[in-house]
Amino acid sequence: MSNGIIKKVAGPLVIAEGMKDANMFDVVRVSKERLIGEIIEIHGDLASVQVYEETSGLGPGEEVVSTGMPLSVELGPGLIGSIFDGIQRPLDDIMKISGNNLARGVEVASLKRDRVWEFKPSVKKGDKLSGGSVIGTVEETEVVTQKILVPPNVSGTVEEIKQGGFRVDEVVCVLDDNGEKHQLTLMQKWPVRVGRPYKSKLPPDMPLVTGQRVIDTLFPIAKGGVASVPGPFGSGKTVVQHQLAKWAEADIVVYIGCGERGNEMTDVLNEFPELVDPKTGKSLMERTVLIANTSDMPVAAREASIYTGITIAEYFRDMGYSVALMADSTSRWAEALREMSGRLEEMPGEEGYPAYLGSRLAQFYERAGRVTGLNGEEGALSVIGAVSPPGGDISEPVSQATLRIVKVFWGLDSELAYKRHFPAINWLNSYSLYTDTVEGWFIKNVAPDWMELRARLMLLLQEEAELDEIVKMVGMDALSPLDRMKLEAARSIREDYLHQNAFHEIDTYTPPVKQYYMMKLILDFYDVCVAAIEKGAEVDALSSMPVRETIGRFKYLPNDSADFLTEYNIVVAELNAQADEIIAGRDE
Repeated sequence: MSNGIIKKVAGPLVIAEGMKDANMFDVVRVSKERLIGEIIEIHGDLASVQVYEETSGLGPGEEVVSTGMPLSVELGPGLIGSIFDGIQRPLDDIMKISGNNLARGVEVASLKRDRVWEFKPSVKKGDKLSGGSVIGTVEETEVVTQKILVPPNVSGTVEEIKQGGFRVDEVVCVLDDNGEKHQLTLMQKWPVRVGRPYKSKLPPDMPLVTGQRVIDTLFPIAKGGVASVPGPFGSGKTVVQHQLAKWAEADIVVYIGCGERGNEMTDVLNEFPELVDPKTGKSLMERTVLIANTSDMPVAAREASIYTGITIAEYFRDMGYSVALMADSTSRWAEALREMSGRLEEMPGEEGYPAYLGSRLAQFYERAGRVTGLNGEEGALSVIGAVSPPGGDISEPVSQATLRIVKVFWGLDSELAYKRHFPAINWLNSYSLYTDTVEGWFIKNVAPDWMELRARLMLLLQEEAELDEIVKMVGMDALSPLDRMKLEAARSIREDYLHQNAFHEIDTYTPPVKQYYMMKLILDFYDVCVAAIEKGAEVDALSSMPVRETIGRFKYLPNDSADFLTEYNIVVAELNAQADEIIAGRDE
């Protein structure tokens, strides 16, 4: 331990002297109130401490004590369903001590020490284990079985293994490593700024199926991929993240409310326990970890919150789970970086953000990935980060630094949001660099012509944007019948396919097979109409065919329907019959 005294206080930054024996990123306790902080800069015996609590009332001469340990999280049973602050203090336990308002200097264990968990061992005496090996399991919730892992830096032969009910800090296994004894509990600690090790990284060739048509079809994200959701206030970032938390093919969800408004985080805290998980029929909280660090909480803890969240997510990834991490929003995290950088009097970069903003963002996002763990289990950690650029201007530094790193850009559009078009992802300026890598999965598991249909859909939407410009200048009458038909087909893509009702029990989620037949129907409508126009049919008559409503209602077909192909064939037969009728009427 290293003891020093406060020399200067500047907001959440405290300058302490007499700290020459301390190390970078050591956790310290400040003043007699024992406020928690972290050393972020050292010059000689002067240490700059980032304090994660309110510093008003602190003055020079008060004691600063280093714990000699980096900022770490406790990983073990009790994580699922918990609500932590940015430095993994459970908010329910803090409330029992200090009421509805966060008090300073409250010391509570991250994982509850009074709860007993039933441990079932999966190894026996004499087994040789290495880092990442599974020693047993604990049923954490009805949905999640937590595997108790040997810490990555520990190995040895099992000397003793227990079974039964234990608290997280009780020894359940003893390893002998050439005479050195390692006592293993249900819990382990890990420094948040260090990524947990794995054996190898796997290629991103499997999509993270979300059931959101605009995402899965046009801008897919791979399992273990990284995506950014930038958009102005009110464009639906939080709604998109809620949908992904609920429907994405992930076993565990880690949701980080990083600097968002208190009322938004309150909605999450109220809604998630009530949301029914469609996969299990239980509460969504039974596979969710929430980290709440709202804009009225200390700004420094905001910076730590995304590291806390991703370390917890890596822990579940190491068990072989698919984990989806939602960070809402990295803009507020970057603002915390900017404030601390200003207090440290560092040379500012663009718009006052620190020059290292891009590298810090990259360090965060690169911890995502689909990996083979140390125990040979395959796990995936997908990261979806919301960005809140002021006024929706994505030319600002946080958006631009994020775009240089992530592979998927779901650009939210306030105009679409105001039109009640959900998800409000603009199909003209969004992109996914995973499209080619996941192509093989869709061809193998859905349909051989999936990518061909997708390309035709995108082409029609792009042509619609070009034709709209002409219509604005010279009017609809200037367009040829074929061009007018393109506009009708594009309208069908927008209204019947890309628009999705998050509150409708069926339309809220669409499996890939159903997406395929919906795409095919809309393109069949376009192809049949083009053929009819060439035989002299009128565009107005074709666009008002009754079958259009049937095509639009295909999305309400139950998702567990045994045979989408039969339903599709019925609609196509109806489409052809009505088009033939129009052509016959024209001939007469």
